[in-house]
Amino acid sequence: MCFSPTASFIAGGALSVAGVYTLKHAEKDAQIPFAAIPLLFGLQQIVEGFVWVTFDKPYFHTAVTYAYVMFSHVLWPAFLPFAVWRLEPDARRKKWLAPFVFVGCVISATLFAYVLQGPVESMVVGRCIAYSVPLPDVPFGLWAYVLATCGACFASSRKYVRVFGFTLFGSLGIAYWSYREAFYSVWCFFAAILSLIVFVHLRQKTERA
Repeated sequence: MCFSPTASFIAGGALSVAGVYTLKHAEKDAQIPFAAIPLLFGLQQIVEGFVWVTFDKPYFHTAVTYAYVMFSHVLWPAFLPFAVWRLEPDARRKKWLAPFVFVGCVISATLFAYVLQGPVESMVVGRCIAYSVPLPDVPFGLWAYVLATCGACFASSRKYVRVFGFTLFGSLGIAYWSYREAFYSVWCFFAAILSLIVFVHLRQKTERA
């Protein structure tokens, strides 16, 4: 798959439109965080489009690089398990999901501290963007990130959330083994496209109503 500013802007625009739709058709307050996922991924992809086109503008490029990393490294570990927890109707499963939210918040706070220390840089590797973040050399650190994001989806009682989680985990394998240097960028791109599962689910619910 070829990645480019065009791919980022097109994906970002489509996801933003889908995200506005899902938010508009969220029937309950508890659905709002999960319904916001396509829109947030859309904004993230638009930011990466600006990362692509600003290599000749150092100050702007640094700003959008930091903005992208705030999405990829800081937002998702806490927000995704929180969205799944908030959506969960089953009281027992909600208790199971609480530890994922806690782990995700710890990961997000830790990564936020390291991102603030900097420097955070981006570079083109092949046809992808690779991000350099001064992360601690912690054993299984990536898998803690995966546990918080994918694990919460696996524990949900809602089928479409579990489908989203399993496809998200599958895309992780593809991104890690095929694009290791640009892993976060490629995985987030796949995850962004997969977030259309949320859009499809809410659209089908609206059509059945």
